[in-house]
Amino acid sequence: MTAPIALFDVKAQQALIRPELDRRIAAVLDSGRFINGPEVTELEEKLAAFAGCAHAVGVSSGTDALQIAMMAEGIGRGDAVFLPAFTYTATAEVPLVLGATPVFVDVDAETFNIDIADLERRIAAVKKDGRLKPRAVVGVDLFGLPADWPAIEAICAREAMFALDDAAQAFGAALNGRRLGRWGGAAALSFYPTKTLGAYGDGGALLTDDPHRAELFRMLRTHGEGRTRYEVERTGMNGRLDTLQATILCAKMGLFEGELAQRHRIGAAYDAALAGKVGVQVAQPGAESARGLYTIRLPDAATRARVQQALAAQQIGCGIYYPKPLHHQPAYAAQHAGAVAGGPAPLPVSEALCNQVLSLPMHPYMTEADAQRVAAAVTAAV
Repeated sequence: MTAPIALFDVKAQQALIRPELDRRIAAVLDSGRFINGPEVTELEEKLAAFAGCAHAVGVSSGTDALQIAMMAEGIGRGDAVFLPAFTYTATAEVPLVLGATPVFVDVDAETFNIDIADLERRIAAVKKDGRLKPRAVVGVDLFGLPADWPAIEAICAREAMFALDDAAQAFGAALNGRRLGRWGGAAALSFYPTKTLGAYGDGGALLTDDPHRAELFRMLRTHGEGRTRYEVERTGMNGRLDTLQATILCAKMGLFEGELAQRHRIGAAYDAALAGKVGVQVAQPGAESARGLYTIRLPDAATRARVQQALAAQQIGCGIYYPKPLHHQPAYAAQHAGAVAGGPAPLPVSEALCNQVLSLPMHPYMTEADAQRVAAAVTAAV
């Protein structure tokens, strides 16, 4: 019988490093330093060195990374935060929790990342309306592919806005020879178990070259504490990274470069096998995806359902990321409708992609033969 191919595989990696994991976890248990132990500092140093940035600050999740970054900028009521409509809910819920207004922007039909021309239009519309102040752009590196950071940075510099990189799916990606973590004012990472670098629970980090921001991030993740534990300088949150998750991630960092290389090989195998048969995410010049997910674009929802059935029949995993654009979600519909007077412009690409996209198995413990088998099943069903 042909072996199943999982959408993600977190067990194969564990088998390679289990002795080191056991040793490291035992050391944390013996030390009793479960919060902000030395392993958190060790991980932060490894993350910063890998990304080539000056500072890394471990936090409790990718969502909390976004929130801490926006809190550090003082983003809140009356502020507009521009972000793509085709992404996960965490990107939009954070500004809303802080009292700001998420302004949804359409995405590019080839990269699936924020559409720069539409971003310009929506900034202009908010400025003309006058009720909200443009404060930040959150660029999402969707499925591991870097957004157009030179363009986003230029817009933010011109408009005096904060550029925040939501790199939750993209640790390890690079643009124009610079790894993510050095684009924008800060980059937010997620260590959810299925990410390119995944913990065994929730975790996240913020990367930045700005020492002032790094200091604020450390303060805000620990209830806004200052130089001493009971000196509270700002309103913060409980956003610390657990020592156990940090030590697990330290063990995984030794495999990371090799895993990225294998993700690139699997992605190249898919590209070759699916060329001209289905739509695929297209990288802009100079972009190197981390291949967090391999997502194809099919003609319509009916074709997608047929492909899903064919893959399931062959025990091949797949997933839909995302089935509904954020501006159609009940939690955000009212804010979307009222962001500018007269209602917002439509977001046709985001709406179309939600009926067309399908993510195929992508992890470093697949083989090129696995990718070719998946591609053959997709091609036969289209």
